[in-house]
Amino acid sequence: MHLMRIGAPGAEKPVVRIDESTYVDVSDLTSDFDERFFGAGGTALIAEEVARRASAGDVLPFKGERIGPPIARPHQILCIGLNYSDHAAETGQAVPDEPILFTKSPNTLVGPNDDVRIPRGATKPDWEVELGIVIGRRTSYLDSVEEAAEAIAGYLVVNDVSERSFQLERGGQWAKGKSAETFNPAGPWLVTPDAVEDPGDLHMWLDLNGVRRQDGNTRTMIFDPLFIVHYLSRFMVLEPGDLINTGTPPGVGMGFDPPVWLRPGDVMELGISGLGTQCQRVVGPR
Repeated sequence: MHLMRIGAPGAEKPVVRIDESTYVDVSDLTSDFDERFFGAGGTALIAEEVARRASAGDVLPFKGERIGPPIARPHQILCIGLNYSDHAAETGQAVPDEPILFTKSPNTLVGPNDDVRIPRGATKPDWEVELGIVIGRRTSYLDSVEEAAEAIAGYLVVNDVSERSFQLERGGQWAKGKSAETFNPAGPWLVTPDAVEDPGDLHMWLDLNGVRRQDGNTRTMIFDPLFIVHYLSRFMVLEPGDLINTGTPPGVGMGFDPPVWLRPGDVMELGISGLGTQCQRVVGPR
């Protein structure tokens, strides 16, 4: 299934995408795709009814509605840094022995086509197309990597927008450069694991103003999604609906010589095979 939320910010309704032009409204089955929904095994609970409605023609046409993030604001957004061997190489850093963990503020979450706003004082805003994982059940101390598969509700496209001067030049942890408003566009939909052929072999790309900047594949991940979920469960409790950003391939702005930074008026287009595409316009500070 492809879970979506459409409508104005703060008033999105949950739907299931059937194809490019139609969806099934499931707002009578769940109030939102949130912690309660995922924790109750919601995707499995609604699957049969969604299939019945789609077969009966009980579908609605998309009419240009805004697409929101496919999940409600999560309990936490966890991020894995330097998780692609070719991205580590472009930054001149060693491949990590264990996943590098940092967090983003949950209120960075926005829709896949919403504006990205550069924060005040920013000088080095950057982009990062990433594979996102959504947790499907309360999870801690998983016994094996294989068991992690049962804890994943689905996969999605995310743009881990970063302000490098805040991240690397202002002291402290990376969260400073990751947590400005609008810095985590997500979606357009959450794809359940049964509909993702191989999370370890997905083409991912990002264009800036029509120029291809990132062109990679999840094959070059150092730590794959199952390992990441298993690993994190050893350090913290993962809650249903939590989002994990799993790292980016090469081609980020700071990797160019000279670096390329985002500016107001820029347009980012990005996507991952089978998971959809995004398009964001960059705007200036408030």
